[in-house]
Amino acid sequence: MQILYLAIISISLLLFHNTNTIVLVQALTSPSDIAALGAFKASIKPSSIAPWSCLASWNFTTDPCSLPRRTSFICGLTCTPDSKTINQITLDPAGYSGTLTPLISRLTQLTTLDLSDNNFFGSIPSSISSLSNLQTLTLRSNFFSGPIPSSITTLKSLQSLDFSHNSLSGYLQNSMNSLAKLRRLDLSFNNLTGSIPKLPPNLLELAIKANSLSGSLQKQSFEGMNQLEVVELSDNALTGTVESWFFSLPSLQQVNLANNTFTAAQISGPHPDRGGITSRNNLVALDLGFNRIQGYAPANLASFPTLSFLSLRYNALRGTIPLEYGQIKSIRRLFLDGNFLFGKPPPGLVASGTEVTGSLGDNCLQECPTSSQLCSPAQKPISVCKRAYSGRPTSIPVVG
Repeated sequence: MQILYLAIISISLLLFHNTNTIVLVQALTSPSDIAALGAFKASIKPSSIAPWSCLASWNFTTDPCSLPRRTSFICGLTCTPDSKTINQITLDPAGYSGTLTPLISRLTQLTTLDLSDNNFFGSIPSSISSLSNLQTLTLRSNFFSGPIPSSITTLKSLQSLDFSHNSLSGYLQNSMNSLAKLRRLDLSFNNLTGSIPKLPPNLLELAIKANSLSGSLQKQSFEGMNQLEVVELSDNALTGTVESWFFSLPSLQQVNLANNTFTAAQISGPHPDRGGITSRNNLVALDLGFNRIQGYAPANLASFPTLSFLSLRYNALRGTIPLEYGQIKSIRRLFLDGNFLFGKPPPGLVASGTEVTGSLGDNCLQECPTSSQLCSPAQKPISVCKRAYSGRPTSIPVVG
C-alpha cells in the first residue's frame, strides 16, 4: 500500500489535470527526495497537522524546490542551490505526532534534520546512518524511545547532536568517539544507563544530565579533549572521586556535577605550562552540590582567576571556610550551605558592600553576622554540630 502511495506521489508531481488537459510539470527535485518527503509526511498523524503549520503546506501537486513558493512547501525545508535535492528539514514546533520513517535515509544530501519540540514517538531508525552529509541532528523534546542506534556513529560529518528531553534508554556507544567533527552533544533528560564511554575528542559542549549514568569519571573517557568548555553531568548516579586530571582539561569553563554520589574531589589550582603560560585559568562556574563529598573545602579553587560561581552545598564538608574564598575577586555567587563547616566566615565574604550572593547557612559557623545575606538560613543546632565532630574524624580529604 505504501509503495502504491509513493508511486502516486511521484506521478502526480509530473502530471496534473487542468481544464481536462494533461499538463507536463517541469520537475526540479529528484524523484527519490520527493518520495522520501511523501513518506515522511505520511508517517505523521493527519489529525496533528494544524492548518497553519508548515506540513499543511506540503502539497505534492507542486514541486518542492520550485520557486516562488506561494502556497506550497512555504516552510519546513530548504533545497540545494541547484534546486534538485533537499538539504534541510527544520519543522516548526506545531505538535506533530507520528514516527520518523526509515525512508528519511533517501534524503542523502540532508545537512540539517531538526524535529524539535513536537510529539514524535517510537524508535530512531537505524537507516539514519545513510545521511552521510548530516551536520546537525536535533530531535529534542519529543517522545522517542528505545536505544540510540549504533549506526549514529557512522555520521562522520555530524557537528551537533541533540536528543535531549526524550525517553531514550540503554547504554552509550563505545564507538561514539569516532564522531571526530562533533562539537556539541546533548543527551540530557532521557533514561540512559551505564558508564560514560570514550567521548568525541573535539567536543566543546557535553550534556548528559538527568539520566541514570553510573560509575566514576574515567580519564580515558575524556582523553585528548583539549577544547571541552562545558560539562553538564548533573542528576545522575555517578560516584567515586572527581580527580585532579578532570580539572586539568585546558579549556574547561563550566562544570555541573551536582546531584550525584561523588565522595571526594581532588582539585589543584592552575599552574604554568612549559611555555610559562597558565594553562588552567578558564574555570568560571563549578557546581558540586548535593553529593557526598567529605573532608575540607578545597582552598585551591581560589587560584582560578575567573571563577564566578561556586557551589559545594549539601555535602559533608568539615573544617573552616578557607580564608582564600574571601579573596576571590571574581566570585559573585557562593553556596556552601548544608555542610558542617565551623569557625568564622572569611571577612571578605560578609563585609559590608560585598557583591557576593549565595548562602553559608545550615552549617556550624560561629559569628556569622545576621546582617549578611550569606548567613541565611540559620546555622545548625549546636547539638547537631557536636555530634558531627564527636570522636575521631573519618572524612576523606577533598584536596588530593
